[in-house]
Amino acid sequence: MVSSCGGESPAPTNSFLSFLSHSWQSGTCDSDEASRFLRNYAAWELNAFLWISLIGITSLLTQKLFKLFNLWIQARRIPGLPCPSFYGHSSLISRESLTDLLSDSHRRYGSVVKLWLGPTQLLVSIKDPKLIKEMLMKAKDKLPLTGKAFQLAFGQSSLFASSFDKVQKRRDSLTNELNGRLLERANVMPTKAMDCIMEKVQQIMRKGSVDCKMVSQHMAFTMLGATLFGDAFLDWSKAALYEELLMLIAKDAFFWASYNVTPFWKQGFWRYQHLCTRLKSLTQDIVQQCRKNYKIFCCMNPSSNNQTVESGMETTSGAPSCSGNVVQDNLSMQGLNNHLHAREEPCGNIMGVMFHGCLTTAGLINNMLARLATHPEIQDKIHSEIMSKKGSVKGDQHNVDTMPLLLATVYESARLLQAAPLLQRCSPEHDLRLLSGVIIPAGTVLVVPVQLVQMDDSSWGTDAGEFNPYRFLSKTGKNSDSVQKKGAEELLDHGRCSFVFNHPDNNAAFLPFGSGTRACIGQKFAIQAVATLFASLLEQYEVKLLPGLETPSTTMKNSSVIKKFPSPEIVFVGRNT
Repeated sequence: MVSSCGGESPAPTNSFLSFLSHSWQSGTCDSDEASRFLRNYAAWELNAFLWISLIGITSLLTQKLFKLFNLWIQARRIPGLPCPSFYGHSSLISRESLTDLLSDSHRRYGSVVKLWLGPTQLLVSIKDPKLIKEMLMKAKDKLPLTGKAFQLAFGQSSLFASSFDKVQKRRDSLTNELNGRLLERANVMPTKAMDCIMEKVQQIMRKGSVDCKMVSQHMAFTMLGATLFGDAFLDWSKAALYEELLMLIAKDAFFWASYNVTPFWKQGFWRYQHLCTRLKSLTQDIVQQCRKNYKIFCCMNPSSNNQTVESGMETTSGAPSCSGNVVQDNLSMQGLNNHLHAREEPCGNIMGVMFHGCLTTAGLINNMLARLATHPEIQDKIHSEIMSKKGSVKGDQHNVDTMPLLLATVYESARLLQAAPLLQRCSPEHDLRLLSGVIIPAGTVLVVPVQLVQMDDSSWGTDAGEFNPYRFLSKTGKNSDSVQKKGAEELLDHGRCSFVFNHPDNNAAFLPFGSGTRACIGQKFAIQAVATLFASLLEQYEVKLLPGLETPSTTMKNSSVIKKFPSPEIVFVGRNT
């Protein structure tokens, strides 16, 4: 193609391609710039995140390191055994030797001693009764193992939790329920419940002797069940199965709770959970039986319905305290079900109380049976005391408050009870400052060696290791001196009970029920119930060792530590035979 000027015109195709080429080159540069910016921005963000993470981790580790050094520095001010290694005294501590180790430490270093459980875990043991009382008032929280054991078995509950804030309302409500009802009546153990217990004992005795531990377990179970559920429990056909399941769960509860992570992968754990599910089903069944009996009772006595509601006996779930005969004479379950959280179940709280109550009460009954069997002279004195007060109340009831020797025997059996060797508390967030000047770092495991305190000669006299109920008796009059054993026996022989029971509540060294803000809320109930149980028992039966069996030795004492008191084979002999 020729132009009008005679020259050739540029090809339009080449011009367009040049334009596209220039545009493409410009777009490529813009794209490269954007990609380079995005890569740089991503790298900057990543570096910022890594720096922030590094600073955060470094700060956290620095805080932990500071706390660790602070723990070590504060712990140096507390006397105790020197650490044999970086891992502390873990190689010296075992379930059998820990109490002996603490006994030796207190003897060498004083009333407050330390042990290192590991490089970051400190244990402080306190033996002085005054310091114990102060510590138990200030350190309100417990270690989480106990709460975990209850939750694995019975579900979420604020009644058995390590934090005091979670249990305070429930404890206050339950304390008022238990102690209020106990103060209103003298008889805790119904005659029907006692007959039910002895019927079971007689069945066992037909096969031979009675194992003291086994019969104590059954007595505690029946006593607590009759108190919580009323006569419906005594007539319940599944009570024996309930008792068997409860004891199986009690055997393994703390084993499964000892795992840091719940062992879902273990087959034995699922068998354990199956037992817990069956126990829950049985608990629901007995609650339904209570409701049924209550409705029948209300139909027979319409006026009693309003009286029961007015007296506060109706539970929050709509099921009043129930008894086939006298509803208002039984403890209700109101205190167990007040202040429920959304995830809690009333049955779980009931099972927890049965679990804990049966174990602790059975231990006390077992120890008292063994002591009476090996001290027949004290048993005879108690029988005389019971018979002398027989006509002071109506019917078959017993006013144990007028039986000082019986109460003293219950408390002395509790003092010598081989319960858990340590009473544990913790102060997880703040240092604990005692009036003596001792500062215990936050996070320290605080323990009270109960057996050492209750076997201490300075608190209980030179016979601290002996069974002597007379230590809880005092003369009447201005000079309330402690009664000597011989003097008390002479008073009883002549039928002149001119001495009174010296309650150990003011003695800081009496710790079978704990002390302070987390003390056992069922102490009054347990003492009253066990005393009434033995008043009914000793009125009709005499507790003896199996004929031909050597009398077990009394509590052996070594460095103020209870070593062993065997659970003997016993028999019940009728008083009229």
